[in-house]
Amino acid sequence: MDLKRIFRHLSLPQWRIGLAFPKRVLHAIEQAIAASEKNHDAELRFAVEAGLPLAALLRGQTARQRAVGVFAQLRVWDTEHNSGVLIYVQLVDRKVELLADRGINARVPQEEWNAICHRLEQRYRKGEFEQGTLAAIGEITAHLARHFPPGEANPDELPNRPVTL
Repeated sequence: MDLKRIFRHLSLPQWRIGLAFPKRVLHAIEQAIAASEKNHDAELRFAVEAGLPLAALLRGQTARQRAVGVFAQLRVWDTEHNSGVLIYVQLVDRKVELLADRGINARVPQEEWNAICHRLEQRYRKGEFEQGTLAAIGEITAHLARHFPPGEANPDELPNRPVTL
């Protein structure tokens, strides 16, 4: 059990999300997601969390494991073509996880998502939360547009609004 990690997570108040992602930035992310989804037949969700809950910390849960739970909680898998993508941000550890549903994973290798995560984490370390997120959404959009071009009917199946956990 890593007591330093537990302390870091529990000592970061929820309101700190608003410093990195104020309402204006969350609105810009929502607009970027809506614009992105016009270019492909996939769905994006963005979720940010200050720190992990105590129970998760006691289990030694990683950001990746938490992202898998959030993927299910937000029902990112609930799309007609199994084409949902979650951008999960954990502020305490400055960790970013990109999870794609099985329809996308069959076409886009995990290394592509990992590279985007790495660049986004670097931007976050510099405090570039808005610019980094919008750039990452742009990169994700390029991959999705290439592999999942929009069909005639391109419904908006999942909410575009970012989620703070």
